[in-house]
Formats: sequence, C-alpha cells, structure tokens
Amino acid sequence: MRLFREASEVPSDFGESIVAIGKFDGVHAGHRAIIDRMIVASAAGDRRSVAVTFDRNPLATLAPERCPRPLVGNGQKIELLAETGIDATLMLAFDEELASEDAQHFAARVLVDALRARRVYVGRDFRFGRGGAGNVELLQRMGSEHGFVVEIIDDIASAGDGRRVSSTWVRELLSSGDVSRAAKLLGRSPSVSGEVVHGHKRGRELGFPTANLSPDSEGFVPADGVYAGWLVTRSDELRSTRYPAAISVGANPTFGDVDQAQVEAYVLDEHDLDLYGMRVDVEFAERIRGMVAFEGIEKLIETMHDDVVRTREILGRG
Repeated sequence: MRLFREASEVPSDFGESIVAIGKFDGVHAGHRAIIDRMIVASAAGDRRSVAVTFDRNPLATLAPERCPRPLVGNGQKIELLAETGIDATLMLAFDEELASEDAQHFAARVLVDALRARRVYVGRDFRFGRGGAGNVELLQRMGSEHGFVVEIIDDIASAGDGRRVSSTWVRELLSSGDVSRAAKLLGRSPSVSGEVVHGHKRGRELGFPTANLSPDSEGFVPADGVYAGWLVTRSDELRSTRYPAAISVGANPTFGDVDQAQVEAYVLDEHDLDLYGMRVDVEFAERIRGMVAFEGIEKLIETMHDDVVRTREILGRG
C-alpha cells in the first residue's frame, strides 16, 4: 500500500481512483464495510482504491475538550488499512489550515485534482469543509459537475439490539474491560503497540518477569485489570512471533509506587526473553479479573499463579 501525507504527493500518473473517506478510527467492521465496497468497485476497472483519512480526530483541532481518546495511533491505522488490501491511503493533517478550508475547494483539490475520483464512498452523516458546511448533498452535486458518483454506505448494526457499530461503542466496551465483545466489532483483538522499557522489575522478583510497554504506546488501553492475550514481536515487516501472555493493566495498587496505568505482559513459560527496546504489540483476548490491592505478597503471588492458569485455559495453552 502506498502512503501519501499530502494531496500534492499523489503523482500525476497515479490514474483514476475509487475513494472512501472517513476517520477510520479503529478500522472496525463498519469501516471495513465501506472499504470492501470500494475494493470491489475498483476491481471492475483499472482504478486505484484509496482511503482518505486524517492524522487525528477533527475534534482534536476544533474542540479538544470534546475529543475522545483514539482507538488506534496513526501507525496502527496505517497498518490496519494496508491489511485490507487497498492500493493507497491519503492521510491528511487535520490542522487549522485544513479545518478552515472551504468544502468545495477541499473536494476539488483532493478528490478531483489529486485522486481523479470516479466513485466516492461515505457514511450517511459525512461532513467536510469549514464549519462542517459540506455534506453528502453538496458532494453529490460536485460529483455531477466533475464526473464522480457518490455512494452512501448505511451503518452496520448488531443483530441483537440493532445498535450501530461505531468507534464510540468500541471505546465503551474497552473502558469497561469487555475486550472480547470489542473484538467482535473490530474484527480483531484490540491491541496496544509500543516499545518495551525497563520497569521496577518487581515481576521478576515475584517469579513473573514482565515486558513493560512505554507510556506513549499507541492504542486504546482497556480498563484496569488482568487479561489473557498475546505479545507479538516483529523482527521485520514479514515475520512475527506470537507469545501467549497474561497481561496486567493498572497502577499496581498493592505497592502503590506507580503514578499511572501500565501495560505489562508476562509471556508464559519464557523467562529469558530479551525484549528491551523492541516494539511489540500486546493483544487482549479476555478479561480475567479487575485490579485489586492485596494484603501481603503471598496472596498476590497465589493470585498471579491463578491468573496464569486462567490464561492457559482461555488461550488453549493448557
């Protein structure tokens, strides 16, 4: 997949394209429905499939106090979009300049001039341009003028209660620790990606050495607690190793010497892994319990042994 950071980076010989526009935070099932339609449409002719997205939630610039935490960082988003099989992503910086751009000028600059769009896929509530003045109707009028068709993709909803699949719903589930339900909406295990850094080494002292992720890791960290999941290392873009892991999220209330929530992964049966300085993914499969303060080290160690047993059961590693 090719990645462009500015519309001006798209080469003049790129050709005609089929485009999907959106925030794509999490690249969840609803987003993939739009992307899948785009890919199928691009296969019918000699046209490129292109996702147009942004490097941050527009609210981060327009109303920071109302901006939710992102489900994925930009690096994760780019990888997830690449995995869908699209030809290119245009990730625009949603700064003050872009926020103030006239809707018609934006569409002409990006869709017409840069991408030579012939079909554009958007959600029903799509808005664009200064003050959100651009809507689907405006985009359709511009399409009639410039030779592209606009298709509206209806929301994907759950079969149980008909609730719309959205990044908001995924955030709610992760905030409550329900990573298994979140995985169903995402179509993959929720994950955090970051560098392994040195911690207090208390896990090693207790017999459970952990890989501690840097506080600036990418991804939405779920509610405090202990989870079964996987630690994934990548030696290059093509190879990776997945280790079953018991994962702790929280500030370690038993000792009370950690100021902020940490993500720590204990890799089962691997005590000599040297992961320091490596970038890894920690994937959450199922929550085992909440985070509690224990009265004494013995009770903590006993519970950690139980956590490992439950992790083996959940991951089928008994």
